[in-house]
Amino acid sequence: MNATLPAVALSLVSAGAYAAAAVAQSRLAGRTDPSTGVLRLLGRGAWWSAVALNAAGALLHVAALNYGPLTLVQPLGALTLVVAVPLGARAAGRRVGRVEWRGTALTLLGLGALLLTAGGSAPHETLTLPEALGVGAATMAVVAGLSRPGARPGLRHAAASGITSGVASALTQTLTVAVTDHSGGPLFSWRLLTVALLISAFAMGGLLLSQTAYRGGLGAPLAVVTLANPVAAAAIGLALLGERLQGGPVSLVLALLGTAAAVRGVILLSRAQARNTELAEAPEDPVPAPADPVPARVVIGSPRRAETEPLVPEPLSVHASG
Repeated sequence: MNATLPAVALSLVSAGAYAAAAVAQSRLAGRTDPSTGVLRLLGRGAWWSAVALNAAGALLHVAALNYGPLTLVQPLGALTLVVAVPLGARAAGRRVGRVEWRGTALTLLGLGALLLTAGGSAPHETLTLPEALGVGAATMAVVAGLSRPGARPGLRHAAASGITSGVASALTQTLTVAVTDHSGGPLFSWRLLTVALLISAFAMGGLLLSQTAYRGGLGAPLAVVTLANPVAAAAIGLALLGERLQGGPVSLVLALLGTAAAVRGVILLSRAQARNTELAEAPEDPVPAPADPVPARVVIGSPRRAETEPLVPEPLSVHASG
């Protein structure tokens, strides 16, 4: 419990920083042409503000990982969704819709169920060099597949961003535990150097992928990032770091139900985002032009006759006088 409380507290503050960063990235994406390259983004203050907020969230996240396992810390990142969705709606000058609230609630309930199955002990095991290289290669292959051209690029880029961020968190925990270990091992080694390089690559890759994903809106991409991140990190923790779910088979059922609820929430947020995008891009009704533009003329007499009958000059009558 002593290790759990600092992990939860640091994760809560980290989620707030990540939420503010997500809103900043979404607003920047809405004002940026899709063809804008990375070098142009580097010259914008809004980009560096988002980077600073992400860095603050990452540092707090690293501190949390020093106290709690991946299966505990990562699902707490779902609070990013709670803060970011209303912040994003307010920045867009609208209210959060009922479907968005339902999607957010389902996503949080699902991730909360996953959180209940997580263990609470401080981490001790780390990835070996072959394991770190294998995780890095597998992640690159998955990201390459998700980044290919096709339908729904925003959600696929969001999934790739969540996976890379989750893997970066797992590698960060390995680096943190290894550095803070007092067993007398070498502080600098090829394993730690490789892990540090992988963390840098995946952290920057996740940031750029999320920037691309937020071009179509904030709600659904952020929900996908929030869901993919703990799933990827928990998979590494369970498979390679010796972490276990609490409760045995009951925890497995609860985790599956939580995953289903979270996926349903992401679908609802995706639909709400598509509707908001259509309403924002719908053109206003044009003012109909006159069918037969005729130069204005002054008509003396009945206006009804002037609208229906053309003006014809009357013939002059000539009377001969005898």
